[in-house]
Amino acid sequence: AGGTPDGAKAEPAGPSAIDLGAQSGRWAAFQERHRLSCEEAARLLLDAYEYRGLVKHTGGCHCGAVRFEVWASADLHVFNCNCSICTKKQNRHFIVPASRFKLLKGADNLTTYTFNTHCAQHTFCKTCGVQSFYTPRSNPDGYGIAPHCLDDGTVQTIITEDINGKEWEKAVKEHKTIRDMSKP
Repeated sequence: AGGTPDGAKAEPAGPSAIDLGAQSGRWAAFQERHRLSCEEAARLLLDAYEYRGLVKHTGGCHCGAVRFEVWASADLHVFNCNCSICTKKQNRHFIVPASRFKLLKGADNLTTYTFNTHCAQHTFCKTCGVQSFYTPRSNPDGYGIAPHCLDDGTVQTIITEDINGKEWEKAVKEHKTIRDMSKP
């Protein structure tokens, strides 16, 4: 009496424990089958639910010192901006909210360049010089991801749209998609 279905052990109740009721046995079996801690299992299930319709892409710089993961569509909407820095760097990028980006390694190997308004944070690897992502001026609570820095296998299509970054204020004001890109 009072045990869990299928004889599985429920995790001890703690300050953040959730009563799973009749699902506690399934939960314990799921964790054991996939060899996951409670936190890892919860993250896996939350990612699957919260990011429904999205793909987990991984990527990084050329030398591998910087690695990240990002949840985005398999069909990417990439911006080709003609502002001074994007032109010089050929910075084509798609934008995601910060909640869908995770730096896996290399924080200590990143350096940042800013100019003009200093809102955009152009981060790049100190070793190889590659900018695989940055914080865009248009979406300071998000990330601009370079699609060419993603690992092979998760991108289906890329649609590229030109943006007139030479007239940045006007372009962003008139372009609802850019303003809305960093929203979850």
